[in-house]
Amino acid sequence: MRRPTLRTRGASSPGRRRVAAGLGCLLSALVIAVVPLPEGAGQARAATTESSAVTKSGSRGPYEDFSGLEVTVHQTRGLRGQAVRVTWTGGAPQPLGTKYNFLQFMQCWGDDAQAGPDREQCEFGGETAGGLPGSSRQAHPALDALEQDHATDPNGLPFVPFRPVEGPQTTSRNDSTYFTNGDTNSIAWAPHDGNGGGDVAFEVKSSLESPHLGCGARTTSAGRPRPCWLVVVPRGSHEPDGTVGGNNTLQTSALSRSNWNQRIVFRLDFEPVTDNCDPDKPERGIMGSELGTDAITSWQSALCRTGSHRFTFTQASEQHARDIVTAPSDSSVGLALTQEPVRPVAGGAQVVHAPVAVSGLTIGFVWMYDQQTQAGFQQLPLREVKLNQRLLAKVLTQSYPSSLVPPAEPIPQHLAGNPRSLAVDPEFLRLNPGLEALAANERNAPLGLAVPSENSDSARRLWEYVLADRDAREFIEGKADPSGMKVNPAYRDGVVSDALDYFPKTDIAPTTVQCNGDPGHTLDRTGQDVVPYVTDMHEGAVKIRRGDIGTAYECSAGQNVAKMSPLGRPPLTEQRAFGIVDNASAVRYQLGAAALPNADGEYVKPTTESLLKAVAAMPESEAAGIKETDFARMTDGAYPLTAVVYAAASLDQAEDARRDYAEVMRYAAGEGQAQGTARGELPHGYAPLPTALRRQAQQAADRLERGAPDAPGPPDAQAPGPGGGPDTGSGGA
Repeated sequence: MRRPTLRTRGASSPGRRRVAAGLGCLLSALVIAVVPLPEGAGQARAATTESSAVTKSGSRGPYEDFSGLEVTVHQTRGLRGQAVRVTWTGGAPQPLGTKYNFLQFMQCWGDDAQAGPDREQCEFGGETAGGLPGSSRQAHPALDALEQDHATDPNGLPFVPFRPVEGPQTTSRNDSTYFTNGDTNSIAWAPHDGNGGGDVAFEVKSSLESPHLGCGARTTSAGRPRPCWLVVVPRGSHEPDGTVGGNNTLQTSALSRSNWNQRIVFRLDFEPVTDNCDPDKPERGIMGSELGTDAITSWQSALCRTGSHRFTFTQASEQHARDIVTAPSDSSVGLALTQEPVRPVAGGAQVVHAPVAVSGLTIGFVWMYDQQTQAGFQQLPLREVKLNQRLLAKVLTQSYPSSLVPPAEPIPQHLAGNPRSLAVDPEFLRLNPGLEALAANERNAPLGLAVPSENSDSARRLWEYVLADRDAREFIEGKADPSGMKVNPAYRDGVVSDALDYFPKTDIAPTTVQCNGDPGHTLDRTGQDVVPYVTDMHEGAVKIRRGDIGTAYECSAGQNVAKMSPLGRPPLTEQRAFGIVDNASAVRYQLGAAALPNADGEYVKPTTESLLKAVAAMPESEAAGIKETDFARMTDGAYPLTAVVYAAASLDQAEDARRDYAEVMRYAAGEGQAQGTARGELPHGYAPLPTALRRQAQQAADRLERGAPDAPGPPDAQAPGPGGGPDTGSGGA
């Protein structure tokens, strides 16, 4: 179950912003899309297991032979809102310049365990943009003699309606009542590669993401979730009537009866979406770091089963959570998730810190690019990317013109001489050799880096990492790189510092845009329209997976109303996006991860091994029981953007509250460190806590349960640590 949590949101302003506290219930998860998977994934990036992988073959049709096609869905059980890997072999290679020889994917509901779903039960038909073949729900009885039982819309046009679990069926092929181009998980166009195979990540959605599919919510009389389905429709070059698709593309939908008859069906078994926690139980509040969100929301149901309270979680800035913990009340949140220590106010109660999770920040990406061949352009996935601190400084300071203006517009004068995008930056190409095809087209790169609008310790950690490098620091201060590229002048004069806990967008110079070419309708556009903020890192991961970060730089006018129109979600073969995400979300949505340099100059990606090596290298901070990041010590395979998440609580709380929060710490350090996809387990993307950190968490829990001492006691029980809090152990890795 994804994020059954209370969350905090704040407004943003172009230059400097702060997040204000507010509570709202978020019971639905965000979703994912598809793209070829990165190679060389380590344990911390292995989002699925192969224990429920299923392989099925195609069959011979009237005009196409799919009998050599083998499709494997690499996880079919224990599912939630996530990505699953789908691979295939044995298809006919896609001829360049055509839209032949491809697969179409859709998720469906349906209760018949033998027959699978009907076509009316499948989410498909939202991908109408971009001229994708067979991407609508339109029926073509003239091309398909078997197409007899379709519906007709009010204009008499034939279509296949979508019938949801509850509610009326759709009334036209473009009815967006239940899903749209922006949020559907269907894939209308997944072409075979040159070997007749492919490798994509397909979004599966529980009822939290798509109530109209009901996956994980509908149950049998025995109380078990009913099955859902992944349907794969193979396509060749022929229409159902035997004709070859005109204009090198196919017209008929995957739902057309003859095409549907060639389907390959995989049963999907979802975990229950309800946590079975008694809603009448009183609540205990937890607040803080997004790096702990996936872990704490996985543990909630297990904690509820054994405790007297149910635990709610509010994702918020760590500083806000720390402020609340230092001034507890009977009704306030009593446990903070934080990366930096809680420092008690003068004369205030002591605070204990229990390490509960090891995670990190990831530069996650989905990156397709065009390569010219003798036969035409071929779309290829970029699987490996290296980024150094100066390149990060460039994208964070809007120093590439592509982050401010659309590709067709001139480069702004204040960025004259800078490469338009990362794809043509000589420094990037030196660091990533062999990408001549990428450099041939400056549009082969994402427009800009998607960054969260939240205030966070994570933002400060990233700025500290960037500024720890002399070349990056000098670039931000105004020194040109070896090819002459300079920082955007809007970031000069000390705008950037390692004290920042957010990502400023300082270049807010407006550009006046005519709507539909009409000078009577204009709007001002800024870089925030080209590369907007994402709400948080989880939302960023979802948008990156879709290849759509919300860019809206084209102005349109209708009924005398002018507005910026979103570009929308591009086809699979044209997705290019990257951004700052938490590693758990990057793994969950199967994003590529950029390799970053550590103190050895070694480029490292986040894996279980590299995260734990970083923890082992972290020295103790002045605050007892808290490790701090020293980038100079990140050597020997350590991933530099690793972070330890701590659960912090004041000793000045009621006895029953201290007891309940101590149980959270104990569970996190015990059963909660068993990694897996089931509720109550540690999600993939985290590294299990080292033994010493588990011991420290147990000690912190014991100390919290005992509470503040009434009188001076033995030094080992209540001696304050160097940071003014209780000494809860060394916390060594």
